[in-house]
Amino acid sequence: MVFNYYKRLSAKSKRIYLASDKIEAIVLPEAVPLWPMTEKLAAALKTDKRAAVEAVCSQLAAGILQQLKTPPVNIKVMAARPSNDYGELHGFYEGVEGRLKVARITLWMRTAQRKQVVAYRSFLRTFLHELCHHLDYEYLKLEDSFHTEGFYKRESSLFHQLVTDASAAARD
Repeated sequence: MVFNYYKRLSAKSKRIYLASDKIEAIVLPEAVPLWPMTEKLAAALKTDKRAAVEAVCSQLAAGILQQLKTPPVNIKVMAARPSNDYGELHGFYEGVEGRLKVARITLWMRTAQRKQVVAYRSFLRTFLHELCHHLDYEYLKLEDSFHTEGFYKRESSLFHQLVTDASAAARD
């Protein structure tokens, strides 16, 4: 399936888009050791302490990237989301180019309007979404990172390995 913006892409970008769309999962070699970090993230969000959330996100990113033998990414957690006429910005990925030596993910932990801490699952999904951009470039070696159906499936595959599978194991 292709999204509407596909028809405006160059021939090269269409090839990258279609290659991305075919990849539906990123399988973690060992998700179980990462489960406690997702629990720590939920607890850190409840404290409403930006530095604590940032530290846990950095640990989780490092754990995932080490397992996938992928270059590191710096994590920056900011307070309230910026917003404009288009809506709120939840997260932002900056690849290695220009002055950046290490890619960076910026996340916002509070909503723009009410300044409330973002719900744990929403925050984790945003984190994984931005991490998937990094994985597109560094793990999958795609020349660009498009929002394809495959991209969203990869994001969900990571979420399910880290949360859904952990929840199911806890119930057993």
